[in-house]
Amino acid sequence: MMIGGPLLIALLPGVLIILVTWLFRKMKWNKVIRMLPSMLTVMAAAVLFYIGYVEIRGFEGAGYLFLSVFLLLFALVSYIVAKKPVQ
Repeated sequence: MMIGGPLLIALLPGVLIILVTWLFRKMKWNKVIRMLPSMLTVMAAAVLFYIGYVEIRGFEGAGYLFLSVFLLLFALVSYIVAKKPVQ
């Protein structure tokens, strides 16, 4: 449950971020605009990492750390989708 909970919490915004990136790519927008969701997700994951490591600590802080790692994974997928050339 320590890893499953943060994964399930990160699943909804992660899928939403990938969907928004895919829609931006489908609309053939600029590469910077397409990469915006992944950059914002990396910033949110960094803030969650800071909160979990510095502010909360302990087992509850580890939940925040796992959440930030899963958000980073979704940001990586979003970045890969955004970097693909538009057809």
